[in-house]
Amino acid sequence: MAVLPMSPSPSSHPAHPARHREAEPRNRRLGRALRAVARVEEVDESLLAEIGAAFGRVDGPGARLAEAMRRPAGDPQRVTHARLDRALRDGAEPGDPEALVAFLATVEATPAWVDPALLARGQRVYHRFGQNAADVLLQLSLIGGYRFGGPTDLLVATGGLHGDATVRRLAETQYWATTLSRPGGLERDGEAWRLTVHVRAMHALVNATFAPRWDVARWGQPINQADQAATLGLFDAVVLLGVRALGVPVSREDSRAVMHLWRYVGWLLGVEDRFLVATERERHRLNYHLLLAQADLTPAGPLLAQAVVDAQRDLHYPDRARWRGWWARERMLSMLTVFLGPQSMRELGLPRRPPWAHPLTIATNLWRYRTPWGRRGLDAWGTRVRERVMARYFGPDGAARSVGALPEGSAVS
Repeated sequence: MAVLPMSPSPSSHPAHPARHREAEPRNRRLGRALRAVARVEEVDESLLAEIGAAFGRVDGPGARLAEAMRRPAGDPQRVTHARLDRALRDGAEPGDPEALVAFLATVEATPAWVDPALLARGQRVYHRFGQNAADVLLQLSLIGGYRFGGPTDLLVATGGLHGDATVRRLAETQYWATTLSRPGGLERDGEAWRLTVHVRAMHALVNATFAPRWDVARWGQPINQADQAATLGLFDAVVLLGVRALGVPVSREDSRAVMHLWRYVGWLLGVEDRFLVATERERHRLNYHLLLAQADLTPAGPLLAQAVVDAQRDLHYPDRARWRGWWARERMLSMLTVFLGPQSMRELGLPRRPPWAHPLTIATNLWRYRTPWGRRGLDAWGTRVRERVMARYFGPDGAARSVGALPEGSAVS
């Protein structure tokens, strides 16, 4: 394999935010395994420059909707929270503000490349990942993403995943993710479709609310196209890598289906076509370049990582809550020690644990996925996992299962 060339310094791209490639030596080390998986022999400088520019770009249709939601009361073009919710459920009505009509027209114009059968297969595959997907999303994707500055600092600034809000925000993310794998959920009248578009509107309002006081020269736009592309990669290809590491077999066809599922979800979220890919290998290659472009760890990373780990003790358990909370935290730390490695655990201020949870999980998955008895029960197991996760985060009555409310500063009536 050819040696990767040394990259130019961030100052060679003055139009890019200061974070762009500021920690490249560290990120090359973190990305050694990913580079091998993606079979990247040389860095694509044009792609890295494009990522740098994408730190400064936001979702255009979402931004126009957010502007309409921040108009003063009495303005006929004002979009209220209630009107947006109604439109997401029932569609546009005569007399709706132009920005709302245009936004709905954008998200309802399903691309020609969407294959309903492949989408349904991706949903079923993701559902069958069960606890494995939940573990990888929370540990490798979420906590692993806290090793880089920018999005973590925005989470702290918005009050997300910090203090008393930790369990609630985790619950909202888990709930949204579970709706995506339900049959029919991504059809126009499905809950997953509605919640995904709601998340897009929420992101747009965060941009409109925080951009005036955000250090754009340092970080780029608060929620930008590069960070959205990186987040999408944590939900599709990183999960595929993670579940394989836990002993889950993923065929080429299943990989293609999962990637198709998240490609459509990314499109609904407003990710630019340039960063929507069809295959796992394409995503790994893009993820490697996105990794090189990231900033270094900031104090927000350890703060968030520790909050998520400690939150495991505060979930709703049906019995022996203290013991179950301790077990969940210890299991997570054991898995994180393997997924992230000793140095990242130190950087995030997390205590290392012996790697007992991985072999235990792999042994269970060998039976579950590689025997006829285990495979017969995968769909039912996925449903039980989904309900257990929801009960732990929302409580046994499942009250107020939803995604995040729109931020302060938007119209709410």
